[in-house]
Amino acid sequence: MHAISVSNLSKTFGKRRALDEVSLSIASGEMVALIGASGSGKSTLLRHLSGFVAADKGEVRIFGEPIQANGRIARNVRAVRSQIGFIFQQFNLVGRLTLLTNVLTGQLHRIPTHRSLLKLFSREERAIGLKALAEVGIDDYAFQRASTLSGGQQQRAAIARALVQGAKVVLADEPIASLDPESSRKVMEILARVNRDHGCAVLVSLHQVDIAMKYCKRVVAMQHGRVVFDGPVDQLSETFLQELYGSELCAAQPCLPPTLPASELYPVAA
Repeated sequence: MHAISVSNLSKTFGKRRALDEVSLSIASGEMVALIGASGSGKSTLLRHLSGFVAADKGEVRIFGEPIQANGRIARNVRAVRSQIGFIFQQFNLVGRLTLLTNVLTGQLHRIPTHRSLLKLFSREERAIGLKALAEVGIDDYAFQRASTLSGGQQQRAAIARALVQGAKVVLADEPIASLDPESSRKVMEILARVNRDHGCAVLVSLHQVDIAMKYCKRVVAMQHGRVVFDGPVDQLSETFLQELYGSELCAAQPCLPPTLPASELYPVAA
């Protein structure tokens, strides 16, 4: 059973086809990079995988349980979504709350409603939160307001929240887009460690091809809402990347040997 299964997923906004017959599967323990130019459909796909948005058609399953099918979100989506940790580009923390309280919100699906509303957590639950913060290296800031921390620290807190949640699937939407190089490195290393040590399936949307190549063995590339490449990172060529990104391909991207023409780098079923 795959951690993530997507079949013929399509979504149209007005006249624009945001997702066009997308199909893919990701196994537990895989860390996969999702790449593509701006507007290619990466963020839209991640939001459909988590059930935030209903597609026009197609199906999404997490460990065999439906998130959505045939244009409808599953009735038990909250139960299934509890297995998914979503890492947003802009951290999605409550600035006035302490870092620990933000992280402990990952347990809200498991505790009684009255305690969740009042944000009352037991000693054991707090210990779990502190352990998660220690795992991402920011437990010293547990009782500071989230707004006082750097972007990199806040993003690590978002990962700690997914750990507290007990997520088995981690979806990360451009998690390093607004971070400096050193913070980006730390966040990517933590995601890789979560994948390795916890066996989570990790699908991370990235704009930086060199980062994708460093941390992920498999790459899924999107263009105009379609999956145009799904395979080992060492099969990417400079020619293909130029076709994928066009004018967005900057000098910072790695120079790859043009081993194959892009037309031959499409191991995706028609």
